[in-house]
Amino acid sequence: MKYLDALTGFINKVLMVFGGISVLALMTLATANVVMRMLHVPFRGTYEIVSFLGAVTIGFALGFTQKTKSNIVVDILAERYPPALSLAVDKLAHLCIMVFFGIVSWQVYVYGMSIYKTHEVSETLKVIYHPFVFAVATGFASLSLTAFIDFLKALFEEENK
Repeated sequence: MKYLDALTGFINKVLMVFGGISVLALMTLATANVVMRMLHVPFRGTYEIVSFLGAVTIGFALGFTQKTKSNIVVDILAERYPPALSLAVDKLAHLCIMVFFGIVSWQVYVYGMSIYKTHEVSETLKVIYHPFVFAVATGFASLSLTAFIDFLKALFEEENK
């Protein structure tokens, strides 16, 4: 279990580094475009590239957010649950997250493959964009894997009590 947790931690940190690079590129491009627009020579296709980089940034942050429990949680009722019920709800939540986002990852991958096979390109710049779709699928897979590890930890936590 410790090794799986360390592996997902490593994967999520690597994805966060690439997500950070993506957001840095996004901000640089958007800022440069604003400056160039003031000079009446904006970059062509900035909206497309910023959209692609934004999708990568968000996708790559999903697993790390789950691992560090940095997502928004509204637990007005859950904080009043007895410990056993709270643990059961946590297990169910991790299981649902794992299954749902596993399916999302798979379907985004299928969509990326269809784009790849048809050689579809972006509208303005004519950029092949299936790698960005695959990056988002990777982010969802990382989230699903992290939720699976969280589910296993919750499952074994009950057994150790």
